[in-house]
Amino acid sequence: MKTNLLSILCLLSLISFAQNKMITKTGKITFEASVPAFEEVKAKNESVTCVLNSSTGEIASLALMKGFRFKVALMEEHFNENYMESDLYPKSTFRGKIENFDTSKLTATSKEYTIKGKLEMHGKSKDIIIKAHIKKSEDGIDIDTKFSVNTDDFGIEIPSVVSKKVSKKVVVKLDATLK
Repeated sequence: MKTNLLSILCLLSLISFAQNKMITKTGKITFEASVPAFEEVKAKNESVTCVLNSSTGEIASLALMKGFRFKVALMEEHFNENYMESDLYPKSTFRGKIENFDTSKLTATSKEYTIKGKLEMHGKSKDIIIKAHIKKSEDGIDIDTKFSVNTDDFGIEIPSVVSKKVSKKVVVKLDATLK
């Protein structure tokens, strides 16, 4: 009897915990490191995993480096082999917390939130603070953010041959709908 009661309590706690987790595996990250007057340096990854604990505001995301697609195949090859060294550093992760997050206060109108966390990429990590627009939609919770990272912060070297064509300041945009 005690075992059955304990099993039921464990199951109920797991169910209530699972209800607080929202996830997507189809988040989109776009980054751009273009310089005016030169060829566009832009890529998109549409298979980004993002998880939100809706009761605590803790958020995490994972992007596989080889998931980024460029318009020019040679750029994609250089990105994976020379810049990101994707075989050595196959993923980028972010773990953080949305400040003052309360699911019950979300509406169809987006509200700006501050997210503090740690971005890990290319074997390096950096604490970052970003602004995000978050709203409730028919499909779940929509999170949109746009921020910049510096290639030097992550030990990503831009060869001198192309240093005038590729920006060290990379604009990153994330769009995700968590369910």
